[in-house]
Amino acid sequence: MYNIAIISGDGIGQEVMDSCEYLLDKLDIEFSFDYGEAGFDCFNKNGTTLPEETIKIANKSDAVLFGASTSTPGQPSPIINLRKALSVYANIRPIRSYRGVNCIRDDIDFVIVRENTEGLYSQVEYGDEEKMIAERRITRSASERISKAAFNLCIKREESKVTCVHKSNVLKKTDGVFKESFYKVSKNYPQIKTEDYYVDAMAMYLITHPQKFDVIVSSNLFGDILSDESAGLIGGLGLAPSGNIGDHNGLFEPVHGSAPDIAGKYIANPCSMILSASMMLDYLGEWEISNDIKQAVEKVMADCKIRTPDLGGDASTMDVTKAIVRELI
Repeated sequence: MYNIAIISGDGIGQEVMDSCEYLLDKLDIEFSFDYGEAGFDCFNKNGTTLPEETIKIANKSDAVLFGASTSTPGQPSPIINLRKALSVYANIRPIRSYRGVNCIRDDIDFVIVRENTEGLYSQVEYGDEEKMIAERRITRSASERISKAAFNLCIKREESKVTCVHKSNVLKKTDGVFKESFYKVSKNYPQIKTEDYYVDAMAMYLITHPQKFDVIVSSNLFGDILSDESAGLIGGLGLAPSGNIGDHNGLFEPVHGSAPDIAGKYIANPCSMILSASMMLDYLGEWEISNDIKQAVEKVMADCKIRTPDLGGDASTMDVTKAIVRELI
């Protein structure tokens, strides 16, 4: 039995999580679920976006599923703080084309490995009425650690190249450390090709020739921006899952936010949440069922009959979920 922490959050997070639980209940795997609160609704109820009890639930679980959370003015991000609390330093965001979906190309299949603990997302800001300063901290240890994660993932995926993204021509010290750490680690993986690009150039190359990339590694903010751009290449955030991996914990979440404009309409695309659950099962060693879920999503997308409005259809969140489950059983 796997003990899974469920943190739905708010907005469409609750809706896509309901779909995810529905699918997990249909699998021939035994789960127990512990539920934690986080996000805007949680703040209104408890005065905090991430209660200590939620962190405890997450820490004692075998893996964590997170839905989405609405930004709370003046309060820290619950998902960023949860990542820190669990020490999940590698944010893994796979990007691939789906047959039947309007993608920029039909041969896109790469993954972005984003450093999860440093950079501007450290949320260290200070100043006065005239000037505000945000710290961007990059260390050699974290840069080497995320580079190693990228090379190991390249081997796991049986790919041949890792691309480092930075801006060391301007941020000479911080991104200089990131780039140097990447090439230092690369010496331990002589069989893997390496290259590096400035982030602005990379933003263009993802549009002009995304099929040329295998594994992309970058710092926190750059990786976040590039992965959202990349989702636009394959049909949108509704098809973009992610996993946050550390040495002892795994936290899995869709890339999309809480989408308050459609919350309560039950039309959110559940695929990114379901694909995140597939990543969780891969993390737990349930490789066969993880792959089965991915193939089920592919079949439903290719069929072009049942899809949510973001992909041009009129199906509900649960309609799509049930179609995926029918392909599984």
